[in-house]
Amino acid sequence: MKRLLLSCCLFLFNNIAAVAQQPGPAQVLGPWHGTLEAPGARVTIIFRLNSSESGQLTATMDIPMQGVKGMAIPETELKKDSLYLGVPGGGFAYAGKITGPETINGSWKQAGMAFPLSLAKGEPTEAKRPQMPAKPYPFQEQEVTVENKAAGITLAGTLSIPAGKGKHPAVILFTGSGRQDRDMTLLGHKPFLVLADHLTRQGFAVLRLDDRGAGKSGGNHTMATTQDFVSDAQAAYAFLKTHQQVNPKKIGLLGISEGALIASSVAAANTDVAFVVLMAGSAVPGVDLLVSQNEAILKSQLPEATLQKYLQLRRAQFEVAASDAEVFEAAQKIRVLEQEARANLEEKDQQLAVMLSPQAENAVVAQITTPWMRHFLAYDPAPALQQLKMPVLALNGSKDLQVPAAANLAATEKALKAAGNKRYTIKELSGLNHIFQNADTGQVHEYATIEETMAPAALDTMSAWMKGVVK
Repeated sequence: MKRLLLSCCLFLFNNIAAVAQQPGPAQVLGPWHGTLEAPGARVTIIFRLNSSESGQLTATMDIPMQGVKGMAIPETELKKDSLYLGVPGGGFAYAGKITGPETINGSWKQAGMAFPLSLAKGEPTEAKRPQMPAKPYPFQEQEVTVENKAAGITLAGTLSIPAGKGKHPAVILFTGSGRQDRDMTLLGHKPFLVLADHLTRQGFAVLRLDDRGAGKSGGNHTMATTQDFVSDAQAAYAFLKTHQQVNPKKIGLLGISEGALIASSVAAANTDVAFVVLMAGSAVPGVDLLVSQNEAILKSQLPEATLQKYLQLRRAQFEVAASDAEVFEAAQKIRVLEQEARANLEEKDQQLAVMLSPQAENAVVAQITTPWMRHFLAYDPAPALQQLKMPVLALNGSKDLQVPAAANLAATEKALKAAGNKRYTIKELSGLNHIFQNADTGQVHEYATIEETMAPAALDTMSAWMKGVVK
């Protein structure tokens, strides 16, 4: 899910260098937090200032939304009322002035840009998550392991089983992109814990697993592609079919974002799958999806002509990454496209010049040429969808900017019709974003600030449809 987003968001890198620091007064020690707003991003940053045994000022940084925690800041300096924190290897720094016992006013500097960033003393307020399930649950939970013999790895997860005897209908949950644990923990939310709790109370056994390389699961996530995750999902399906408390004829698959691609691929290879639920599933080729994603996220921030130049560049780069070119050759072509676009900018393209800065170039090339990204860009979901004969529920939120609803639901329906499938339901849920929260704009930065983890309308729509299918 997080990997689907490719815009002008901040690129952060660690640096292990260390330099001597100036000692600082006690009032500056401790945590400081603030919210940085930049094109395509709104993130909370936490600096933690400490004093070493030798009296030197040291600092680390957390950016919860980007999974950054305890990142060392090698350049930390306090002169009178001026604070400087720098990471030369990452190309960014913070400079601020202490304006009170609990306030620092300053700016974040990166890639030739400066963004205001005011800091307040202390930890940020812990976000409320009212839907978080609380134990004891009215159902059983089992820690399970799944062997993927083909890949030589063991996956770990949780199987929740409804109260009562007998064999229960069941569903396997597949997470979105990025290295996810079994709860799909994201920005303080645990969508799959909330979903599993809801579905188990509705009578379904629910299996959710840590992705390979995440949580207690083995394997290397870094080099894996969607096809590798399909292999893991196939192993999970085979495991659940043999469980004593599960009805093997009533096992369904549910995936969100990339997980929807995984669910449809496994279902295409297993005609006995009872049903498929596609949450925010894409149904267009990867290149087209990422171009439309960038357009949806940035259209409120850039003039139309500037936006179209940006999208034209990204499409050309995505197409190179999706090709069969060797990775070094592809990287060089992508870099040349970036440099040519920057060289041809006009004076009126100031915003685009900021987004295509030389400092950001390496990060863009690296991100587009990962094994996962290249496979995703080249992947077309339609052929798998065209093989699904079982009941299918496809849901997208109307404010989803990562997998825009209209185009992808229409493409999903077209593929299912081509399959001759007459047992599908296509539904756009009004006001919901990519992770099915009620949202204002649908922008990614809202995910963390919304208290709701998953809209009741989405939960009820899925459970009601699933119960109708397996009754």
